[in-house]
Amino acid sequence: MPTLVMKFGGTSVATLDRIRRAAKRVGREVANGYDVIVIVSAMAGKTNELVEWVSETSPLFDAREYDAVVSSGENVTAGLMALTLQEMGIPARSWQGWQVPVLTTSAHGAARIVDIPRKNIEEKFAEGMKVAVVAGFQGISPEGRITTLGRGGSDTTAVAFAAAFGAERCDIYTDVDGVYTTDPRICEKARKLDRISFEEMLELASLGAKVLQTRSVELAMRYKVKLRVLSSFEDNDESAGTLVCDEEGIVESRTVSGVAYSRDEAKMTLVSVADRPGIAAAIFGPLADAGVNVDMIVQNVSDHGRTDMTFSCPVDQVARAEHALGEARERGEIGYEELLADTHVAKVSVVGIGMRSHAGVAAQMFKALADEGINIQVITTSEIKISVLIDRKYMELAVQALHDAFELEKVA
Repeated sequence: MPTLVMKFGGTSVATLDRIRRAAKRVGREVANGYDVIVIVSAMAGKTNELVEWVSETSPLFDAREYDAVVSSGENVTAGLMALTLQEMGIPARSWQGWQVPVLTTSAHGAARIVDIPRKNIEEKFAEGMKVAVVAGFQGISPEGRITTLGRGGSDTTAVAFAAAFGAERCDIYTDVDGVYTTDPRICEKARKLDRISFEEMLELASLGAKVLQTRSVELAMRYKVKLRVLSSFEDNDESAGTLVCDEEGIVESRTVSGVAYSRDEAKMTLVSVADRPGIAAAIFGPLADAGVNVDMIVQNVSDHGRTDMTFSCPVDQVARAEHALGEARERGEIGYEELLADTHVAKVSVVGIGMRSHAGVAAQMFKALADEGINIQVITTSEIKISVLIDRKYMELAVQALHDAFELEKVA
């Protein structure tokens, strides 16, 4: 039998009624002749509740026990889904990560999948099981301990299973009906995309779009897994949702496919550091060791052997960055007059594989922002994206202006 992977997020399994609705979708695919692997998240809000319990119990918690607690939400959902399918007369079994097993690294709270042996599940399919309901977000370490994959880890679980089992497709059911040109809550002209390339989706996910977890898109691109994002609250047909696929699967690429934003950004500037070989390594080495996720970097023109170094990072990592740079300064590794942190900025980006073959995208973007009186503080580019850092109060205006400037509401 061909295999299909179906993943249901927390809002899709938030209640017993929603679990029944999801189970009916699974039943339709079984009737279509598929062996189905269902990946489930915890019911909406449960993981946050479990994390709070751990933090209240032990502020400096053991990461191994943290994983044991927070992974339990998916176990509950998997069991309830399997029971629901059985009540519908469909042979189904729930599987926890260690039972498959989903083999991971030992990095508790942020483990990475190493391998998914097919033997156990394939044997059950051969015996007549039609649906394997797998608890997402979790696995087992080489030491035999339960691990979790980090926020959004169920998306990664689903893609990894699709790759391991050679699934025909991986359907991600969520509370939106696909990938949009931008956030419809900000821009009412936002349009649902029928198809988007892996590269574009990866950029959008990393730049703030929360439809898919970044690591899941990376995996899908590496193993050529066809992803379909669709709503669990609407009746879907074969053309529903958004297909994330190879660039070759898109007939005509627009210059710009989408506008992404991230409001949780901070801009940090080291004032008057020595302009010498190795200074960048001396600054960003301690930041990397402290786990600070640096994004945009700008070095000013040198003046009398001194320069300013500016970078962006998530706003919740500012204190960590300040501490790491302060310690490096005390050790004499770097010297600077002042460390400035601006926590009132936002990052806005335009993304499109068509940028590779079209000139003038940057000029068009900068003009659209200038026409609205929006000042650009930092710019960074790649082959298929341009990102700018702006004052956060202008973020929504910038998104709307760029969506209009590139006419993203129109079908190519």
